[in-house]
Amino acid sequence: MRAGNLLRQLDQRLLPPLTRAVARLGDRSARSGVLSWAAVLSAAAVLGTAVWAVDDTPVGDRTVGEVTRVGVVDGDSVPAYLRSAAADLAALPASAPAAEGTTYALVTLDAYLPPQRLATVLGDVGVSTVFGRVPLPGRQTEIVKIPALRVPDDVVAGMREVAARKETEAADYRARAAAVDGDGVGERELREQYTSGADVAAAEAAGYRAGCACVYAAVVRATPVALRGVATRPDVRAVDPAPEVYRLDRTVFTPPLPEQRDVVRPPADTGPSPTPTRSERPAPLISAPAPSPSVGESSEPAPAVTTPLPEPSEPEPEPTPPSATTSPDAAVAEPPSPSPSS
Repeated sequence: MRAGNLLRQLDQRLLPPLTRAVARLGDRSARSGVLSWAAVLSAAAVLGTAVWAVDDTPVGDRTVGEVTRVGVVDGDSVPAYLRSAAADLAALPASAPAAEGTTYALVTLDAYLPPQRLATVLGDVGVSTVFGRVPLPGRQTEIVKIPALRVPDDVVAGMREVAARKETEAADYRARAAAVDGDGVGERELREQYTSGADVAAAEAAGYRAGCACVYAAVVRATPVALRGVATRPDVRAVDPAPEVYRLDRTVFTPPLPEQRDVVRPPADTGPSPTPTRSERPAPLISAPAPSPSVGESSEPAPAVTTPLPEPSEPEPEPTPPSATTSPDAAVAEPPSPSPSS
């Protein structure tokens, strides 16, 4: 009940009896006493109503701080995830609990696709975000999120923004490599790592600038019937419905990469690893700091993460670089050294 309504009810209940009592009293002193008590009672009612109104504040958003996760994490079984997503999609009711009978879903693709192919795969459902990565053979590259309400136009525009950022990143790496003085083992390793980082960033920039086949997943919103239709298309690997998602800014989507076929693990990285001579003791490992972030980031807030440059390791035989669509599990004879997930 609002404060104004409560005060009106108090007036309707208190004032008529007080008026009748005053009318029955003939002397001025009696009227003065009754009016004094009426004033006290009215002030108390107003004060109580004000306190009640202050305490009657709306309840805040109870979901603040909660994060919903959809997808896979390192160590997950990819076949098990695909079976679970298919079962969840089949069990989705005809009318989802979300607004207007639609629900969010994570669509994972079988291979990296160019923006123009997305219109065939996702053209009849609402798209909010696509995930991209330049699949350089034998190198870990950055996973980017591109807002894309219009496919493929927004994807192409987002790729150009990422390309501009990568060009700046490559120039920054080259400047850092040129600034390393000395010819010791540590200096050579650091210089080679900066140079390698510049080469990777430049290759990423060239790929995105050309509209590469780099998109491997998307976040969509559609009815259960439409989602089941998307799941039957040739380029689609899985459709993972997420009816529990109501706010994208509190949801983290982590789709598996096309080359991840058995267990989720980072792709193999066969970047440069300087080999010291027999007469030299190995220098302490020096990790190359990443260049400072540049303005114009096209990704939404998290989880777009840049994979750090590989640190030098003990000399090993050079493995054969895998192709762009080869699973990292079969890329080398031995498991890859631990590194952040792409």
